[in-house]
Amino acid sequence: MKKIKLLTIAVCAAAIIALCGSTVTMVSAAQAPDFSAPSVVLADAGTGTVLFEHNGKEHRPIASMVKIMTLLLVFENAESGNISYDEKITVSEIAASMGGSQAFLDAHDEYLCDDLIKSIVVASANDSCVALAERIAGSVEGFVACMNEKAADLGMNDTNFVNCTGLPAPNQYSCAYDAAIMFSNLIKHERYFDYANVWMFDFHHPSGRDTVLTNTNKMIRSYEGCDGGKTGFTNEAMYCLSATAKRGDTRLIGVITGADTSKNRNAEMSKLFDFGFANYSTKQVIFAGQELAERLEVPSSKEKSAGIAPAADGFYLTERGAEKEISYVCEYDEIALPLAAGSKIGRIKAIADGVTVAESDLVTTGDLNKMTYFDIVGELVKGM
Repeated sequence: MKKIKLLTIAVCAAAIIALCGSTVTMVSAAQAPDFSAPSVVLADAGTGTVLFEHNGKEHRPIASMVKIMTLLLVFENAESGNISYDEKITVSEIAASMGGSQAFLDAHDEYLCDDLIKSIVVASANDSCVALAERIAGSVEGFVACMNEKAADLGMNDTNFVNCTGLPAPNQYSCAYDAAIMFSNLIKHERYFDYANVWMFDFHHPSGRDTVLTNTNKMIRSYEGCDGGKTGFTNEAMYCLSATAKRGDTRLIGVITGADTSKNRNAEMSKLFDFGFANYSTKQVIFAGQELAERLEVPSSKEKSAGIAPAADGFYLTERGAEKEISYVCEYDEIALPLAAGSKIGRIKAIADGVTVAESDLVTTGDLNKMTYFDIVGELVKGM
């Protein structure tokens, strides 16, 4: 195992409570403001650290925030090739009959998959959710089973899905903490933001008519840095919102459930984000694809050495005014030739006060091949 110190920068002493269960040392921060909503969670998207929570694991209906999981599975199926953004999807009578927020799809007509996704992100279209669920899993019931399976995989232990829309249903519940988990996973799909910032668009139907759809998340126009979110409302759930905002390298995720009005919901989300940005910042300390000064030396290979780079970004949460130095080490695995570019050869770790605060796999940026007989002979000739 080989270790290399690369550099030092100033960062925060500790994180707080990471989403999906792991815990580390609490840090002191300015007193959080009071909230009237029943459940509130604020998390740092880069590290998954929970910065503030109030009744975060209380079981509650979350209305259309259920669609966060619907969208997460849609994007995963698109990226795996199970569905295509440019394919046409036939709308069933069941999908077309959905009430509540909708795109007013026509039964038996074909709609572009990309348009259906856009209508969900922008306008919370229930009919589009059902059409995509049926296309992916063959039935809404089959799709809901996938939703619950994914929830379990993500450690969402206080969630049970009954439908893919969030319309009221017995025994359907979640919590602000779990909503933060699934929303943090949704926004890892960059294509989501292609839709999330759309304020209004004309949804075209095969019959020739258009439906004007408007974004339900008004905060993309009212809060600096807010570029995505999912609203929800039913009489049972009241006003709910999962939202994200980014300033500099810091991206926050906020969840509010059960607010009494949409105005108060948005005001409290703004207050939540203000608290987060005022007291914390996120430093990117590992950069995916950025070659290190150190090279991987392999004398037995034809190339003799290869560049190395982190495979993923790494972030470290900083509490403003509580900074520490961070150093890096690289740890190398045993390797066997040949190695194609992009092969994992170890890990890079960011260290503060002896604690690993961020890490990523290290991969080669070039090929490393076995020496042939003629390569060996050529080296012998050169050495004469």
